[in-house]
Amino acid sequence: MFKKRLTNKQMDVMNILWENDKPMAASEILKANEKLNINTIHACIRKLLEEEYVKVAYIDYSGNVMSRYFMPTVSKGKYFSESYKDIIGSKKLILTSLIETETNIEELEQLENLIRKKKEELKE
Repeated sequence: MFKKRLTNKQMDVMNILWENDKPMAASEILKANEKLNINTIHACIRKLLEEEYVKVAYIDYSGNVMSRYFMPTVSKGKYFSESYKDIIGSKKLILTSLIETETNIEELEQLENLIRKKKEELKE
């Protein structure tokens, strides 16, 4: 589905967008991570738009300036699952790897709940 994996800076921008449940302007992305440069943010957004990882949700005023507000077109989980399945091989291998490396019972229970919910969805 995805053409290529994202760069570190693109991932920084995507993580900010994924963590917020509302579309964001470039200036808001900068406020969320001031280590990024506004020019870097604009360059990342341009590439993310080309690759269809984000879309323009709407255009509105941000202060006195008209701004585009961006939102992701793909969830974080979907991105990682699609991006790394070629490397790891299959969903079964990914899950096996998670289970074998996970020592925290809480996280194992969360994985178990996710599997149970997915099974119920598939039965419907």
